[in-house]
Amino acid sequence: MASSPFDLANESGYRAWRDAKLAAYPRSADALVVPLADPRRLSADEFGALESRCARANMAIYSAPHLPAADKSIPHQLARQLGLVRLEGNYLADEDGLSSITPAGDAGNARGDFIPYTHKPINWHTDGYYNALDRRILGMTLHCAQDAEAGGENALLDHEIAYLQLRDVNPDFVVALMRPDAMTIPARMDEDNVARPEQSGPVFAVDPAQGFLYMRYTARTRSIIWKGDAVTQAAVKTLADILAGSEYLISARLRPGMGLICNNVLHTRSAFSDSPRHRRLLYRGRYYDRLSFPARPQ
Repeated sequence: MASSPFDLANESGYRAWRDAKLAAYPRSADALVVPLADPRRLSADEFGALESRCARANMAIYSAPHLPAADKSIPHQLARQLGLVRLEGNYLADEDGLSSITPAGDAGNARGDFIPYTHKPINWHTDGYYNALDRRILGMTLHCAQDAEAGGENALLDHEIAYLQLRDVNPDFVVALMRPDAMTIPARMDEDNVARPEQSGPVFAVDPAQGFLYMRYTARTRSIIWKGDAVTQAAVKTLADILAGSEYLISARLRPGMGLICNNVLHTRSAFSDSPRHRRLLYRGRYYDRLSFPARPQ
């Protein structure tokens, strides 16, 4: 890790990486969009265009509005081409492992107990922040089958930008949020036993084998315990301030046939309203893999 820009002792390497990162970072959702003839069969040029945007921002938005938007083979087959193969299923997911993110509606529906399955806004987070570290979510897809009548926009921020802005304020804040007990998610209890055990871990971490930076974070204030020392508390507040007003935030409204692919970047969702013709439905995939772009024949 000595040559890594994420090594706090490597100030010159960090400065070079920082300047290049900010110079290349897209400043609008339009700059992330790649039109695809068929996401299920990428051409070499389309593959390269997606790779270019992900190299700059750890994310890209694809657009294929001419295809049936509700066809789940689109996000499934696109993900596989990009190295996302280890799909995390959960008890609220569909049988194929994707989660149909839409308001639950029916009284007594278990999904209605969880904010993603309501019309409510969702604050800043990375997906799977409560997972054990051996099940860390590194990649995510979000495919729009139907947008809402109004609202439902996503704000997006590359976690590398969040790291960069926090480190620029105070490198000690990065040190604090890299500690293994920086953020703890308490156990979630059900009627019979512990549904999910307590889980502690860092906010920022560097993969020891491949050297990439990843993040686990939630801005929620309930069911979360931050380390109580003054530096960690100041780091948490500063990070929240960054997410509230960073100049690098990107706002996106996914339309039918559009989707987000990313290395589990920070994201939000605004509140929304539906109508009978516009009932918001997105297919979400969570993966234990990062996006990968091996060389493709021309």
